[in-house]
Amino acid sequence: MSVGFSYNSHPQLCPFNQGVAQLFHIKMNIDITIPNDQKAIRLDSYISTRFDFCSRKKATQLIIEQDILVNQLCKKPGYKITPGDRITGTILQTEPEVSVLPENIAVDIVFEDEHIIVLNKQSGMVVHPASGNLSGTLVNALLHHCPAIGNVGDDKFRAGIVHRLDKDTSGLMVVAKTCHALTFLQKEFKQRRVEKKYLALIEGNIKGDSGEIDLPIGRHPVKRKQMSVNHKAGKPAISCWTVKKRFISATLVEVLLKTGRTHQIRVHLYAIDHPLIGDPVYQFRRNRKKNRLASRQMLHSFKLSFRHPYSGRRVKFKADPSEDFIRTMNSAHRHG
Repeated sequence: MSVGFSYNSHPQLCPFNQGVAQLFHIKMNIDITIPNDQKAIRLDSYISTRFDFCSRKKATQLIIEQDILVNQLCKKPGYKITPGDRITGTILQTEPEVSVLPENIAVDIVFEDEHIIVLNKQSGMVVHPASGNLSGTLVNALLHHCPAIGNVGDDKFRAGIVHRLDKDTSGLMVVAKTCHALTFLQKEFKQRRVEKKYLALIEGNIKGDSGEIDLPIGRHPVKRKQMSVNHKAGKPAISCWTVKKRFISATLVEVLLKTGRTHQIRVHLYAIDHPLIGDPVYQFRRNRKKNRLASRQMLHSFKLSFRHPYSGRRVKFKADPSEDFIRTMNSAHRHG
């Protein structure tokens, strides 16, 4: 199953507020192939269930107006979908346009010049605003620290953001202060010229001193908010690990990412039966009690190396793990 997205901003005056408010339109192009395990349900019901912002009434209207097709043909809203059907079309999502406000939030800055900021993100901080979470993010903090970042990039919610870390993952990130730096660094990440190393505290005593995990990652076939190893529809993903320290029933490993898939380290380590201690999602039921050692997944981005967008010279940065990470290691050593 695949879905394509296309975003186009077309601000229009809101008639209810005499031009003071605006509407923000998001054009979503969809291209979905129905999987073999999908039950036969109405087309309008499937669309409204698949996209939570699209009501059944709206889905019915889109189907009637031929904005949504099945196998390139017009269908009725009551058409029962079958495995192999290809659903294509466009959904226009309209939301109030919201401003991202600067907030005086402390940020641990490791390095800064007129082009970039390298920072040590604390765990618990979301990188950028999203629906239902518009404050307290790293972007809010950066806009207070450097207001000009608000003009970097086309997406105001991700102003200056080159790459992301999960909310509960701590460690090094690089942020662009200029459009040139953003474009340059995005290309460096895409071409895999950026070196990212993480410290991961994992369940069990992993065999061997080093290894490589080469497993494709894609959306979970059932739990759509999660990722999983997906040999049919996943994208290539490679993680290299090296043992740093062994405990009674845990291991500290260094992980080098050769690709940058969503939740890559968490999914890969879970797939080889060594999930991260404290991970609330990618964790085996038999190890749930281990979460008592940590309130979040024990993953820290501790080394970051890339070419500087102005000089072109490779720069390297390192950040020690946070106090809660060290406490968890000590607990693993004492209690096994």
